[in-house]
Amino acid sequence: METRAVDGSFLGDLGFWVERTPVHEAAQRGETRQLQQLIESGACVNQVTVDSITPLHAASLQGQAQCVQLLLAAGAQVDARNIDGSTPLCDACASGSIECVKLLLSHGAKVNPPLYTASPLHEACMSGSSECVRLLIDVGANLEAHDCHFGTPLHVACAREHLDCVKMLLNAGANVNAAKLHETALHHAAKVKNVDLIEMLIQFGGNIYARDNRGRKPSDYTWSSSAPAKCLEHYETAK
Repeated sequence: METRAVDGSFLGDLGFWVERTPVHEAAQRGETRQLQQLIESGACVNQVTVDSITPLHAASLQGQAQCVQLLLAAGAQVDARNIDGSTPLCDACASGSIECVKLLLSHGAKVNPPLYTASPLHEACMSGSSECVRLLIDVGANLEAHDCHFGTPLHVACAREHLDCVKMLLNAGANVNAAKLHETALHHAAKVKNVDLIEMLIQFGGNIYARDNRGRKPSDYTWSSSAPAKCLEHYETAK
């Protein structure tokens, strides 16, 4: 089977700058038979789109484990970066596919790639995949990886109210008082008005008096007489 002809400039080991190819399409849609035929006909598995998306990124983001396996076996670059700097492992974690995450890790994907954006652990916490979070922690994911927009993985898990992920991070030793613009996970818990989350963070040492860059404590983000406000007030008066 022939692939579409492409025009573009050569980009190192990754191939050519191209629009989405049949390999990308088959990988994204989980069309394993078509993907296998394309690979056998000599299609490049490391071609990138104008935003540096490889077929492995596309398959990982959609949780297409069989396609991920085929691409890796054909020599797909496991830690290729897209235009945002994300790797296929980041995308697999975003999809919540534990199968894809395991495949990528078994082929040498870096659990802590040098990124200025969200790490694989951030993405797993964002998607709420406790399985992926547990696996990443077990293989040494950096609990304090910092993203300029999201903060730490704990900030992300709290903002999304993924309590299972929050508990895993805290039990693994995540800094409960890590700050993003002086904003802690407890500020996030107060903003989303989740009493169970507030209780959990305080039990792990969350600072109820921490002030963000606006000078506000977590309790300042709650409505007077609401359950979250009463919860925080209880701990403030108890101290």
